[in-house]
Amino acid sequence: MTDTPKPLADRLALVTGASRGIGAETAKALAAAGAHVVLTARTTGALEEVEEAIFQAGGAATIAPLDFTEPDATARLATALGQRWDKLDILVMNAAMLGTLGAISAIDPKEFAKVMTLNVSAQAALLGAFDPMLRRSSAGRVIALTSSVARAPRAYWGEYGASKAALEVLVQSYGLEVQNISKVRTAIIDPGATRTKMRARAYPGEDPARLKGPEVVAARILQLLTEDFATGHFERIEG
Repeated sequence: MTDTPKPLADRLALVTGASRGIGAETAKALAAAGAHVVLTARTTGALEEVEEAIFQAGGAATIAPLDFTEPDATARLATALGQRWDKLDILVMNAAMLGTLGAISAIDPKEFAKVMTLNVSAQAALLGAFDPMLRRSSAGRVIALTSSVARAPRAYWGEYGASKAALEVLVQSYGLEVQNISKVRTAIIDPGATRTKMRARAYPGEDPARLKGPEVVAARILQLLTEDFATGHFERIEG
């Protein structure tokens, strides 16, 4: 009697913002499907909890605590992973910060710079640093998490919305640049209203019990990776 093959067996996945919420649940789902998952976030303790949950479920994971707002963080991560693995099969770009919701005229330049550094500049650095490893994969896949405010601007959401709009352009442009010279494909996912810590900050009066859990988003990401997609794929997860 043989074990049933797992759809992501022998794949290496990197999930950013993997210490909680959508990132944590996505990491668990990918590991359960057979991938070795590299978990990144700033909080070591929370990453260790996710790693332990993956181990207990029979999966494989490696934690890499780091702050993507540090100038050389991404380069250090790419060097470390490149010394251990030859290729990267899956990159899930989930790490982001909300910033302060408020009028454009009241934006704090220092905070705006920090939001753009993590939500945009660090994401561009990720694509640049891991491009060689993604291209060496037989099916390199990039999935970036966005928000509805990137495509439908909303009052008082300009700071966060601008950063997510920029992220979408970066990912779409990268996908178009590599689609004819590699097997790399890119997709953008809007998770919709989901029970996360960021959502609770943005909507403090909302009943979280009425929102779908982050595991629903994780399950769709896994399904998307196993069924595959074409570059430019976009979807919003309802429910």
